[in-house]
Amino acid sequence: MKTLCYLSILLLSLTGCQKEYEAPVPHTFANRPGAGQFTPSVRKAIEGVYAVTTGSSQFGEQVAVKWTYVVNGPDTTHYLSVFTGTDVGYFNFEVVKADTMALAGYWRKLVNTETGRARLSIKTTRSGQVRPYRGQLAEGDTLMLDGAFSEKTAEPSQPLRLTYRRPLNTESFAILAHRSGGRTSDLLPTSENSLDMIKLASRLGATGIEIDVRYTKDGVPILYHDNTLNLRLIRKNGLKGPIEDYTYQQLTTLVRLINGEQIPTLEDALETVISNTNLTFVWLDTKYIGPMDKVQVLQQKFRQRAAQLGRKLQIVIGLPTQDAVDSYKALADKSNTPILCELDTAITRSLSAKIWAPRWTLGPQTNEVQAMKAEGRTVFVWTLDEPKFIDEFINQGQFNGILSNYSPTVAYYHYTKQL
Repeated sequence: MKTLCYLSILLLSLTGCQKEYEAPVPHTFANRPGAGQFTPSVRKAIEGVYAVTTGSSQFGEQVAVKWTYVVNGPDTTHYLSVFTGTDVGYFNFEVVKADTMALAGYWRKLVNTETGRARLSIKTTRSGQVRPYRGQLAEGDTLMLDGAFSEKTAEPSQPLRLTYRRPLNTESFAILAHRSGGRTSDLLPTSENSLDMIKLASRLGATGIEIDVRYTKDGVPILYHDNTLNLRLIRKNGLKGPIEDYTYQQLTTLVRLINGEQIPTLEDALETVISNTNLTFVWLDTKYIGPMDKVQVLQQKFRQRAAQLGRKLQIVIGLPTQDAVDSYKALADKSNTPILCELDTAITRSLSAKIWAPRWTLGPQTNEVQAMKAEGRTVFVWTLDEPKFIDEFINQGQFNGILSNYSPTVAYYHYTKQL
């Protein structure tokens, strides 16, 4: 036991060799729970598609504005997200003071390292006259989000003005974030497949997440994408090789993800979804080869929890390979075990899977998609990151959802779609 403790101290001390983070989020949030004057009716009124009347050279001609929240025990923190559609850009804002209509936050572009601070206040305009927003719109008033932004950590000084144009598209559509919200390689402020990333996902536009499930040496289902411990995902610690070669205690004691988080268990991840978020879909991507019973038990446990809480939450086991299909078939009881099949339509039908999820590079597959939907199945497409095709697939209206590393872009094209 003493040897393990000494080894732990030695390995954790090596984390100082971590590569410097290249796109740090400016520390502007007050982390203040609640919503202040942003009551439910006010938040609903603010959501919409806005023209970028000042700042379009940086953020495009229009944006989608949407509220979300994170729950921490008795406290709920509300966030305003803005999706730009330019360079996978987004803003995250929090309430500055409870007695004002002011917001502060940051902006980020995921295709590069551009980031900065921003602030907004809610106003109205009528006949060229700008006034503070008092919680209600009079006839002829137009909502306006007025403020400034900056580069990196500078004080916001460049004008930013968003003018309300129309409501958000409310068609049912799943915006599914890859690796629990986004990739570590995209320099997000938290690591992929971490509990913090799950909490961040909705602020990046996601309505659901895909998480990667593997087993430890002692059979604990955990979240981790790659099949080995490597410096893409973890801080330097001297360990290497398949993650399945290590017990959960070893991983918990000796390994930290790039941003310092522990590798979470699947149970902790599902608890976070239910207790802290408003996500409505969880895709358990089968990365392991072996029995599926432990994952099935957790799926059933948290589906029941969600139902008891009145939560609209789907938790499905993904079957990406024939090995995964065989593991599913080997289950003693398949009831109460929803699955998603990534293989061809014949296998999907043979398994009676309610969700089919083909790879996006296979194209629109119009006939196959229409046939599967006519049979009562939901159809997602994965993993689509190219904005041109995200726009095309959403406007074609065939798929029920898109899995992407760039959920802010999916959110932008979905919410700004005109029917």
